[in-house]
Order: sequence, then C-alpha cells, then structure tokens
Amino acid sequence: MNDHKPTVATSTKPESLTSKGKPGRFWQVFWLTCLVVSLAYAWYSFYAPSNRIAWVNNFTMAQQQAVESDKPMILFFTGKWCSPCQIMKRQVWADDQVMSTVNAAFVPVTIDVDDSNAAAALSSYRVGATPTTIITDSKGNVLQWRQGGMSKAEFLDLLGELDSSIVEDL
Repeated sequence: MNDHKPTVATSTKPESLTSKGKPGRFWQVFWLTCLVVSLAYAWYSFYAPSNRIAWVNNFTMAQQQAVESDKPMILFFTGKWCSPCQIMKRQVWADDQVMSTVNAAFVPVTIDVDDSNAAAALSSYRVGATPTTIITDSKGNVLQWRQGGMSKAEFLDLLGELDSSIVEDL
C-alpha cells in the first residue's frame, strides 16, 4: 500500500493577517454605511416642516385677495427639487416670528416653477432661478426682490427695507 499523504499548503502569513470574516465584509459594511448616510442627507435636504403661513397657491386668486385686502404680496418661487427652497422652508417660513408677521401683513403666495399655471407669473416677474422671493404692493408692483436662499435674519432685513407706509403691521 501507498502510505503517502498529500501535502497541504500552509499559509506563510501570520495568523493576525489572515481574513477571519466573510470575504468582502468590509465592503458590505462600507456600502451600507454610505447608503444610510446618503438617505439621511436626502431626507434632510428635501424635508420641510409644515408651517402655519396661509399660503395661496393660485397667483390670480392671490392678486384679487391682495387688492381686496389692500395688503402687499410675498411671492415665493420654489420647486420640489430645490434644496435651498427646502432649507428656507425649514429655517425661515417655519419660524414663529416670520409666520406671524407674514400672516398679519401680507398675502403670501407660493409659486411652483414647474407648474404650467405659473408661466404668467414667471414671465411677468422674470424669474429665472429658485428660490426667488419678491415683495409687491397690492397691485403687483415690485417693492423688493431677492434671488437665492435667505436666512431668517436676511428675510427680516428685507422686510425692514420696505417703506413703513406700505406695511404698518411690521
């Protein structure tokens, strides 16, 4: 009989350097972590809390309401995909001081730039980017204009620049 035993190759690496887990375990954890971080960022970027501002979504109705109440309008041009718009919704429009000021002194109008009904307002006010915040008198004449995101302080400064005869409640 042949008592010859096959030789088994042994690793020359020290035991501490050999892989003890499943192959690719590091990459599974790495990609899962990337996915979780990406989802958290996406949620934060597009999450906007509800607020108590009495937004009017129809520009024509808002114009009529502004004329009847003799209040200026705040036009907020936004888009669902616009991250700076969502940040403003979280940091500016959800603030209690801003909500009470806007509801008391203005007709607030939100205009989705992707809505086909917004074409007239977009061309009338020559809006080319979001977010754009326009303050008009009750007849629709532009009083203040700001393109880009704003903080609460910047928004309140924008309101402070208005002529006091236009907005008595500030």
